[in-house]
Amino acid sequence: MQKPLAYRMRPRNLDEVVGQQHLVGPGKIIRRMVEARMLSSMILYGPPGTGKTSIASAIAGSTNYAFRLLNAATDTKKDLQIVAEEAKMSGTVILLLDEVHRLDKTKQDFLLPHLESGRIIMIGATTENPYITINPAIRSRTQIFEVKPLSELDIQKAIKEALADKERGLGEFPVVIEEKALQHLSRATNGDLRSALNGLELAVKSTPENEDKEIKISLSIIEECVQRKALTHDKNGDAHYDVISAFQKSIRGSDVDAALHYLARLVEAGDLPIICRRLMVIAYEDIGLGNPPAAARTITAVQAAEKLGFPEARIPLASVVIDLCLSPKSNSAISAIDAALADIREGKAGDVPDHLRDSHYSGAKDLNRGIGYQYPHNFENAWVNQQYLPDKIKNAHYYEPIDTGKYEQALHQQYQRIQNWKKGKKNAK
Repeated sequence: MQKPLAYRMRPRNLDEVVGQQHLVGPGKIIRRMVEARMLSSMILYGPPGTGKTSIASAIAGSTNYAFRLLNAATDTKKDLQIVAEEAKMSGTVILLLDEVHRLDKTKQDFLLPHLESGRIIMIGATTENPYITINPAIRSRTQIFEVKPLSELDIQKAIKEALADKERGLGEFPVVIEEKALQHLSRATNGDLRSALNGLELAVKSTPENEDKEIKISLSIIEECVQRKALTHDKNGDAHYDVISAFQKSIRGSDVDAALHYLARLVEAGDLPIICRRLMVIAYEDIGLGNPPAAARTITAVQAAEKLGFPEARIPLASVVIDLCLSPKSNSAISAIDAALADIREGKAGDVPDHLRDSHYSGAKDLNRGIGYQYPHNFENAWVNQQYLPDKIKNAHYYEPIDTGKYEQALHQQYQRIQNWKKGKKNAK
């Protein structure tokens, strides 16, 4: 039985890894480890199909170490013992341990000494946040790296390579793929290369040759094989981004009907991850301090939608879209942080004032660290007039309140009160 295309196209070395250049690109951490032959155990976490197994496979291929793959949830301690015995004989084994967050105490206790000795280099893979789900004993013996969703260009590159590769891919098939079909395949799988390659293989092998002896892959074939409809068959292929843009701008503009219309188009296309991400951005970028509880409700609705999946996910999504549309709007938070970032990027930073510096170490006093710091809680209103910004920008102002909701109106009042106190107006209310 032939293995799936995604399995066959796994990278044989770091140069063949698709995406993840922040980890495997020239001069980046994993490439440095491989080139220096100073590998250590690590945990890779991120969404499914983004390259965790591929990176482990590429590391093994680049170092010529033995490579074994186990699952922490389903494989037993005995399976780990077999890997350990192999490591004793061969020197080093790279073990990809999938679902590493489900490693129980018995298996963990067995693994720890082998990780300590470096005999087993464990590459744990998980979709869960390792800082929350991984046992501290394992976490302290590993480096943690985030694997990010692949871009459309990354996925298109991998698709083209699979279509051209005659040894491992689909190069023996006379495939002609329409540009719209390629574009949709790279978008509809939301950064999951495994899904994209699986959909491609199904499309190629289930489509008969036409009279020109070609296997022509159209948009409709890809829609069927990945079970995701394209937003529209537009000429330039921009509809995907146009709808997302219109969705956010309709909420920002408080047009409920338009926002629900664009939500429906995204729901019909099955783009749940994109909808959820965009709603969280909107909640903080456009609603922000105008109605902070709306952000919490958005997170709750997104979690419900992700748990439910379509078609039921449309219900919490519709509820939160209506909520965000009709909420007071404020972009003061994004404007403030962007103004602060602009100063940093222009070199306007300066030294941290001495009285704010860390003083919890021997010799700090001799360096004048922390001397003169006044603890605000010892003063009326938990406020004392002292300098916090560096001298270079001590008069900088970034936050400009917007009075579109009761919460930010209250923040504005407190902000103004503090500005008055700075000017010596002690009785300012």
